[in-house]
Amino acid sequence: MSTDTNTKTVWHDVLESMRVSVSDATYKTWVSQTHLSELNRVDGRFVAQIGCNSSFVKATLESRYFGIIQDTLGKELEGHCDLLFVVKTNPSLSASDVQDSSPLFGQQESSAQEFEEVLRKYGLRSAYNFENFAVSSSNQMAHAAAEAVVNDPGRAYNPLFIWGGVGVGKTHLMSAVGYKLLKKNLDLPIHLCTGEQFTNDIVEGIRNKTTQKVRAKYRKLSVLMVDDIQFIAGKDTVQEEFFHTFNAVTGAGGQVIMTADKPPSEISKLEPRLTSRFEAGLTVDIAPLDFELKCAICMIKAKERGVELASDLVSLIAGNAISARQVEGNLVKIIAESRIKNIPITESLVKANLGHNEDAIQTIKASPDDIVRAACRYFSILKRDLLGPRRARPIARPRQILMYFLRTELQLPYEEVGRLIGDRDHTTVMHAVEKITQLAAIDVQIREDIVGIKNSLSA
Repeated sequence: MSTDTNTKTVWHDVLESMRVSVSDATYKTWVSQTHLSELNRVDGRFVAQIGCNSSFVKATLESRYFGIIQDTLGKELEGHCDLLFVVKTNPSLSASDVQDSSPLFGQQESSAQEFEEVLRKYGLRSAYNFENFAVSSSNQMAHAAAEAVVNDPGRAYNPLFIWGGVGVGKTHLMSAVGYKLLKKNLDLPIHLCTGEQFTNDIVEGIRNKTTQKVRAKYRKLSVLMVDDIQFIAGKDTVQEEFFHTFNAVTGAGGQVIMTADKPPSEISKLEPRLTSRFEAGLTVDIAPLDFELKCAICMIKAKERGVELASDLVSLIAGNAISARQVEGNLVKIIAESRIKNIPITESLVKANLGHNEDAIQTIKASPDDIVRAACRYFSILKRDLLGPRRARPIARPRQILMYFLRTELQLPYEEVGRLIGDRDHTTVMHAVEKITQLAAIDVQIREDIVGIKNSLSA
């Protein structure tokens, strides 16, 4: 029968307990997306129905966080508890609640069109905001630093220097800071530009004798955000101007945020005095996207386009992408074909758009068995060990490289690669491909191993 327990109060207490039990990234991405839909008591046990905002959140919570949620809720109720996860919208989040939960919008009312125009004027994009930014362990610190800057610009971390590889979300996060600051104050003098745009402005100013106008444009800002700041390195005049611009903005209490592909100390031909100032604040990196983060990004981008994807399709799209841009690009192709042809999004449609259809052209002329034998020869490992259950590192890493090779060179489906490598699950193969893809970008030995196997096939 139904209990008189206030479900909202109970779940609020559960969420507060979970907040300190799991990482901030896990809490924001998965746990916070839930509500206690129903709570009943049957034969002395509580039966709780946990509402999730999507099927992928439901699947993730069931597979990874079932135990901790069950234990936490059981302690709050002081009794045994059974859980049932369902995809269900939180009824308490009405339109008025959503509006009330965003007090930043109430400071200065403006039409959506007007706000869009202001964003474009300042070099910002409406899609790049904190609500659309997926958080995981790879970007958790950068996300926290960006939010701290929003709460206390000019003082929290000044400058904030965010670095990382292509497509990890540096520009999105920097733009999100500007977006939220403008929601607080639409008249705030703020501007986002690239290092190339800053350079072009300086060059044009010199050519047209309007240098003073260019200086006024940048030096009177309250928030200056420069994307790909490494572009100014080696350009003496531009670095001189940016040095004085930096000092003018920060000296007046303004905030400076920069992004680059490497930390300040590793940017070649960057003047020491600029390196020193860039490192005076907080330098934080964003690591390559992990699998969970790519799944979260895929869900967010699909939701933006009004599409609900099954969890297995989300995993398939995320597992075949290296960057957030690639996730979004593949998703756009899939949704476009679905709508043009008026067909549902299925596994075969996804695979076809990812280049995994059965007619895909192989990049090398070799059979799976040929590649397995080549890997055994190259690593000097017996076939039964390479395909067997042992997980020792001297065997596990070559096995991951073999999975990567079969997947990328022969374009075999994940399930087929798993079958060939000892009947392993497709998620194991996806993890291996993702891992080797990331390592190949930074580890010379991994790249040499891949090339070595390829060379042995042609020998």
